[in-house]
Amino acid sequence: MEFISVFDVFKIGVGPSSSHTLGPWKAALKFISHCKQLNILSVDKSLRISLFGSLSLTGKGHATDLAVMMGLTGQDPVTVDTSAISDMISNIRHLKKIKVDEMTVLDFDPDFDIAFEKDFLPYHPNGMVFSVLQQDGTIVFKETYYSVGGGFIVLEGEPITSLSNTLIHPFPIQNSKELLSYCKVHNMDISDIVMNNELVDRTEDEVRNQLITIWDVMLDSMYIGCHCGGYLPGNLKVKRRAADVISKLHSSDGYNNKLNWLETIRGLTPGFQDVMKWVGSFAIAVNEVNASFGRVVTAPTNGSAGVIPAVLMYYLCFVNKKASENEIVKFLLTAGEIGSIFKKGSTISAAMGGCQAEIGVSSAMAAAALTELMGGTPDQCTIAAEVAMEHHLGMTCDPIGGLVQVPCIERNSMGAIKAINAAAIALDRNAEDIKVPLDNVIITMWETAQDMHRKYKETSEGGLATAVYIVDC
Repeated sequence: MEFISVFDVFKIGVGPSSSHTLGPWKAALKFISHCKQLNILSVDKSLRISLFGSLSLTGKGHATDLAVMMGLTGQDPVTVDTSAISDMISNIRHLKKIKVDEMTVLDFDPDFDIAFEKDFLPYHPNGMVFSVLQQDGTIVFKETYYSVGGGFIVLEGEPITSLSNTLIHPFPIQNSKELLSYCKVHNMDISDIVMNNELVDRTEDEVRNQLITIWDVMLDSMYIGCHCGGYLPGNLKVKRRAADVISKLHSSDGYNNKLNWLETIRGLTPGFQDVMKWVGSFAIAVNEVNASFGRVVTAPTNGSAGVIPAVLMYYLCFVNKKASENEIVKFLLTAGEIGSIFKKGSTISAAMGGCQAEIGVSSAMAAAALTELMGGTPDQCTIAAEVAMEHHLGMTCDPIGGLVQVPCIERNSMGAIKAINAAAIALDRNAEDIKVPLDNVIITMWETAQDMHRKYKETSEGGLATAVYIVDC
């Protein structure tokens, strides 16, 4: 049985898209690593990258070409200086050279050597082919990769099982029915079950420390987004809004770092309407950072990166002001497991399932995690996840101009609010009264994804992506 760690679901990377930016970046890194192992890179060779399907149709807006170049140069998306990316890309374009390691600089013209092909490869809409060529154009080495959502990549011909940890875990989980069975038999919360599985690969201190690091990046993206005005990159000229809303809610005076900012917010007692504005702004802030090629955490994707941190901030700032790192760890463990169940039973790729696979899944993850922290049973946690997804079913992915901006950023705010509402609904429900179990809504989501027309699956060929031009006229 495939094991998906919470650290597979939550990955630190660079925006704007986990499937169109982080995935291709990681694929380029892996390809170059294989080339070095085979010792086939030399100055008389050249590289060619062909992007297919959704990667081609929306790749420019999603910065897929930039991500590929960063991967080819060996930059790590977790640690790269995001403020230096623009200069690195400009240097490659100007010199028409790419430095793949300290000893090897190859001729590389992005306008020619990165091809946007409109065809779709058979396995997944996000396909890409990396090739090493001789001077006469003969291909000497080639690999095909698929970016399958959430930063996960698959190398064609590589067994899927090799992508997963093959160690034996105490609680193998394929669906929510199995998860709930373990919780009942062992009298554990969902987060306890998940922690026991994670302890096979890491110590408890390592798990906790890595989760707090993930939270730190989430908090950082909220803090930056709530204090940065202006416009997002790209020709849509979308105005950044989080900072304006936050400034009306509370003065920026009195704090100078994200931790001080967090504690300041926890000391406030806003009314209901302002709480909703805070939550919405937290979510929007993260995805404004994501749209600006900033560092965020896939949750489970970059396009839905704002939901989880916004809902966790809601709990820390407005529900339990005395909460500590323990609650943060439990929240992320539970959310991560729900995300992994969706990936196993359906998809977290918008190119496969529309935005229900991104915002819908993230809302379900957040709803379940919030329910546990608010004293809900494991059954009520899965009820919350089901309610959240149920009301995202059929949501299309139709980014205007291929940019992860409209309607993507606002959808994070809506997903966060729906998660909070779903948790409230679930806490008043009994398992025996439920008509649609979580596993059934996951099946329904997958069936809906298969029935959805391709133009609504991250191609920018339909929906709002085309309607906006009618409005402009």
